Amino acid sequence: MDPKKRFDIKIGLKVNIVLKTDQKTRRLTQGVVKDILTNSPTHPHGIKVRLQSGEVGRVQEIL
Repeated sequence: MDPKKRFDIKIGLKVNIVLKTDQKTRRLTQGVVKDILTNSPTHPHGIKVRLQSGEVGRVQEIL
């Protein structure tokens, strides 16, 4: 599964995302996808999602 392809991201999946504030350090945050925010089919930096915790970031890994 590719975190840069919207087709591979599903609501309810457990993922690691990088938050906007953590982009320089590349610190990952783990959670479950609540909403998919990117509309395009692919994105070079990862698909933007909102986790159930409310945090928003780009998917780096699908667990």
